[in-house]
Amino acid sequence: MRYWRADGLPVEAMHAHLTSHVYHRHSHETYSFGVTEQGAQAFSCRHGRHVSGAGMVMMFNPDDPHDGHAADEGGFTYWMVHVWPSFFGGKLPLFREPVLDDPRAAGALRRLCAALADPASALERHERLTMAAGLLTGRAEDGEPATYSMGWAVLGGRSANLVAERIRTLLHDRVADDVTAGDLAEAAGCSRFAAYRAFTGAYGLAPSDYQRQLRLRTARRLLAGGVSPARAAAEAGFADQAHLTRWFRRYYGVTPGAYQRS
Repeated sequence: MRYWRADGLPVEAMHAHLTSHVYHRHSHETYSFGVTEQGAQAFSCRHGRHVSGAGMVMMFNPDDPHDGHAADEGGFTYWMVHVWPSFFGGKLPLFREPVLDDPRAAGALRRLCAALADPASALERHERLTMAAGLLTGRAEDGEPATYSMGWAVLGGRSANLVAERIRTLLHDRVADDVTAGDLAEAAGCSRFAAYRAFTGAYGLAPSDYQRQLRLRTARRLLAGGVSPARAAAEAGFADQAHLTRWFRRYYGVTPGAYQRS
């Protein structure tokens, strides 16, 4: 697995061949667009199971919980491009289907990845990003992508959403802190059970998984800025560098050091 980051563009690219690695259920703060080159990847997303075979495109909205693994023993090879929402500006697109069979979009993503991985001018990279994004957003709808919403009868629609939002705010405010179930319930103004159900229903992840993901995003930004893995682990709230490394690999497929060297 290899990563690339482009100076001046809100985008990262990854190329990987995976056989036994299984991605822990997670989401990204970015739009994530993948194109499968060989084999097939199986994953769960938006209440369903999906498979992306050779030539197919995967599309994840920001905060779309998903996992991923090889569909068979042969493994799979794929590109993944992470595009920060700021690139789109204005009304953000919402992708309803996580898998798309579109040769034009797949080709545009491949050309974008080639421009990011190989020598190319800043203008060429921007143009290829714009072209790929344009083809993909033609398949999207207007909407707010950062909501998973399953809905639970425990509290009722609006009440559950309010509880989930209060918990989310607490987790963002205390990323590096040890937060208990009692803290979540107190912030939400309901029982621990209701707090857990409301948050999981709204965001597709348990509060502990969501907080760990926030810590990983924090560490990822610190690493991209040149902070050492040990210091990034401490500042993001991990017990030690080994703890960060273990979870970073489960979420991103590479070690913090390998990601930083990209």
